[in-house]
Amino acid sequence: MAVLPIVAWPDPRLRQVCDPVPFGADRTALIADMFETMYAAPGRGLAGPQVGVMERLFVMDVTWKEGEPTPVACINPEIVERSEAHAVRDEACLSIVGVAAAVSRPAEVVLRWFDADWHEVQARLSGFHATCAQHEYDHLDGRVILDHQTPEVRAILEQAYAGGAG
Repeated sequence: MAVLPIVAWPDPRLRQVCDPVPFGADRTALIADMFETMYAAPGRGLAGPQVGVMERLFVMDVTWKEGEPTPVACINPEIVERSEAHAVRDEACLSIVGVAAAVSRPAEVVLRWFDADWHEVQARLSGFHATCAQHEYDHLDGRVILDHQTPEVRAILEQAYAGGAG
């Protein structure tokens, strides 16, 4: 396993829509590296484009900082249902270090994906699990937390990020 370099904003790869992972392709080593990278960062989720892999896959573990790890690898995920109710949470991103922004997302989603062994999984996610999955799913479609902001707030966040990066 290896810690991979994390792609930093505004790298154009973070704006690209990712291709599906070919069915049956072995991504075991990549997934292990992504988990190692995510834990080392330390984050709770990491998507393919954040490590320069332009495929529809992400890893997440929303509980490891508070207790037992619950790692989940999602290959070719689909959000098949979104609740009408929304929740607003502060979100940070491993590709936009030092920036946290309030994002409104559906409070609950049904996510369908394939695990590393190509078994289909479907789960209803709520709370921070739903937020994290949607955040990582956004990366697969070329979206970041800045895209959920008003133009004024986005400008302030981008200026603060640029100032901190220099």
